[in-house]
Amino acid sequence: MLTAALRDLQWRKRRFVIAIVGTGLVFAMTLVLTGLANGFRVEASRTIDSLGLDFFLIKSGAAGPFVGSAPFPAAELQKVAVAGVSAPVPMVYGSTTITDRGSSRNVNVFGAPDRGPGTPAVSSGRTPANPDEIAVSDSMHRGVGQNLDIGSRTMRIVGVVRDSTLLAGQANVFLTVEGAQQLLFSGQKLISSIGLHGTVAHAPDGYRVVDRNGAIEDLVRPLTGARQAMWTMSGFLWVVAALIVGSMIYVSALERTRDFAVFKAVGVATPSIMSGLAMQAVVVAVLSAILGAVLGIVLGPLFPMRCDIPTWAFVGLPILAVAIGLLASVAGLRRAVTVDPALAFGGS
Repeated sequence: MLTAALRDLQWRKRRFVIAIVGTGLVFAMTLVLTGLANGFRVEASRTIDSLGLDFFLIKSGAAGPFVGSAPFPAAELQKVAVAGVSAPVPMVYGSTTITDRGSSRNVNVFGAPDRGPGTPAVSSGRTPANPDEIAVSDSMHRGVGQNLDIGSRTMRIVGVVRDSTLLAGQANVFLTVEGAQQLLFSGQKLISSIGLHGTVAHAPDGYRVVDRNGAIEDLVRPLTGARQAMWTMSGFLWVVAALIVGSMIYVSALERTRDFAVFKAVGVATPSIMSGLAMQAVVVAVLSAILGAVLGIVLGPLFPMRCDIPTWAFVGLPILAVAIGLLASVAGLRRAVTVDPALAFGGS
């Protein structure tokens, strides 16, 4: 029966190729959507790791150290004494716009001391040391020595940070604490959080400590709706893939009704007939998964947002594809089971 199923695949190869291409495209878009949704968190993780801080001290009512921050006076830095922590780092965060080729773009602004943790390493140039200096992400395609119109100010680019983005591709820029205060808070001595390096035993009254995972969640929180929409769309695409495979197997079963009747008439067991149909579904699903993985890698970089397809998606794709193939072939299998052997002796 397996040989007969393979022969049927060969006989109807054009139809099966069309089904494989169609299902492969669906799988590819599923992987791309997964990569886009995962890219939001990858951006946040890379940004937090580049700061070189273990914890963040924020006001008790704040949702997080960045997007959900509640600015407080920088003078509080001198009053904070956290056991096991040396040299607390004042951090400033906010969002503003830059002028790029005649249009405005949002950027994420980080302010930190020019030496020590809080400022990422630059791939070229140096870190900002003065309030009118700035380091930018290489995604902005700006070079060291150029001027940048940001907010209401013009600043000089002194450094470039590699691949530093947030919030679906928005570039990150890095200033000194004073420079960020002038840009975001009109010069007021406010900070968004206090970066901590070391083990935190407890938080002072009126404050709470946020770890790395909490900081990442704070940065991806504005994209929660987008992530949920992408996961929902991925679910719909899996259904579409199942329908494509299922319809193909069902049509094949309808066309092979006389074949199934002959097989039953000569004593072929029903499970053997079903295994042939199931094998066809699995072959189509696996080949579609392979094609989808290749297309996903090719199509991902074409999107304007970061597409970072996780390893588990590539590993899980063929497994889910086989499950979908078997599930989708149920209608065809039921058709094969109900075929009357007497049809083998009927007229054409």
